[in-house]
Amino acid sequence: MSWELFIKWLPDFLEGAWLTLQLVGVSVITGLILALPLGIARSSRIFAVRALPYGYIFFFRGTPLLVQLFLVYYGMAQFEVVRESVLWPFLRDPYWCAIITMTLHTAAYIAEILRGAIQNVPAGEVEAARALGMSRRQALWHIILPRAARIGLPAYSNEVILMLKASALASTITLLELTGMARKIAARTYMHEEMFLTAGLIYLIIAFVLMQGFKLVERWLRVDACQGR
Repeated sequence: MSWELFIKWLPDFLEGAWLTLQLVGVSVITGLILALPLGIARSSRIFAVRALPYGYIFFFRGTPLLVQLFLVYYGMAQFEVVRESVLWPFLRDPYWCAIITMTLHTAAYIAEILRGAIQNVPAGEVEAARALGMSRRQALWHIILPRAARIGLPAYSNEVILMLKASALASTITLLELTGMARKIAARTYMHEEMFLTAGLIYLIIAFVLMQGFKLVERWLRVDACQGR
């Protein structure tokens, strides 16, 4: 592929990369917010409290993201009550369908990461918090969750990278994110290998930047020292 052709299509690739970053950024941040109560509930000793989050997590971890994406984008439109609801302007838009599906999907994985991190908080620290007179809620917010955040950060960073790669599935519902844009350009230029190779290199660059960013956060939070205690 000549440099002239690369420069010509670079703005389109950057546009697709920006849409990819939007999908990943919104989904992993919103998914983290949604996963917080789910992970706390999953770590409860009361069966009635953890049963519903378990069912949610079991479904979204047990079915492919592509199937979930098709169910939201194509399946929801089959119900008249959905088409007449206030949510229809969002559910008929492929952008919001991808955001909603990716958020629900990653929330299930992040909730399990959070559950494992909460259960791995040393019991001695929890007992010390209770000995100082903290209530269960105070111990949760001031001791357990901050420590669990450090424990679960490496696994969360892996989930972000996985969602970056999974975002390519959004191209199946007409979104021109990075993979979709590469497919569009390849159809116009008949240079499939070169265009998808370019898209792959951009994915690698984004993943590298994300990994370095998480390494800086882990170093700042002293995650290694936290794991060792």
